[in-house]
Amino acid sequence: MMLATIYKQLTQRDFKILRAIERGLGKYEYVPVEYIISQSRIPETYAYMSLGKLNKLKLVRRITATYLGYQLTYRGLDCLALKSLVDRGIIEALGDKLGVGKESDVYRALTPAGDQVILKLHRVGRTSFRQTKRYRTYLEDKPSLGWLIQAKIAGEREFKALAELHKAGARVPRPLGWSRHAVVTEYVEGVELYRVKGLSDPVDVLQKIIDTIRIAYTRVGIVHGDLSEYNIMVTVEEEPLIIDWPQYVERDHPSAPDLLRRDVEYVVRFFRKKFNVELDLEEALQYVTGKTDAGAG
Repeated sequence: MMLATIYKQLTQRDFKILRAIERGLGKYEYVPVEYIISQSRIPETYAYMSLGKLNKLKLVRRITATYLGYQLTYRGLDCLALKSLVDRGIIEALGDKLGVGKESDVYRALTPAGDQVILKLHRVGRTSFRQTKRYRTYLEDKPSLGWLIQAKIAGEREFKALAELHKAGARVPRPLGWSRHAVVTEYVEGVELYRVKGLSDPVDVLQKIIDTIRIAYTRVGIVHGDLSEYNIMVTVEEEPLIIDWPQYVERDHPSAPDLLRRDVEYVVRFFRKKFNVELDLEEALQYVTGKTDAGAG
């Protein structure tokens, strides 16, 4: 069943139950039904009716081993985020799914003014735990956090990073709002760099990508940390936008130098192989770290 269809079936009582389960995320793996009833302040009979409905819609997961408890699913967290974004006037309608990434689902959405926007729902844990830890250094001191809490942290981090980057003049999608694991950005008409068949001026596109890496490092103080041709969007006007920022690391993090080198190396290598653009890696690193003003041109 589509997310928009599920969302429309939910009542205010259902959302109270979902929020009560969400509040118990940090305390319980499966939240006891007594806690849910207490937190939601819904009469027991109606609470059980709502829990049955939510379980059927797969917004929660039930356990009956030693006690009756419920766990929020990603679909349940999706609905809570959507409710918040709708109530705050950030989006009004949810459209079709545009793509599924290794750790996110991306949808088209509409604002109350009728403008198209992008809604990204983080899905931390879709890949293996090892991969999650490898690319998300901010979780190093939080080994026991559940997937949903990690996804909420990722959403907040990405929104705040995009806000700082956009303000600094970096080529990134303009952020419009966030709730929990959901991030809303401007709609970008384009495709990922790896899908681009040809560019009228590949040197200029590479320079703009390198410029954004430099702005992120020298002005905002962060390194993307997982940059490749798969998370660089190229618009119909051939403007590159770097996306997927939740795993960034601060400039003074011990892993930052290696991650920065990796990011730049991936981009330089891709442009060399696909567009025959030559750029010396060491010169590029000198540029992005602000030690020289010589770019890709």
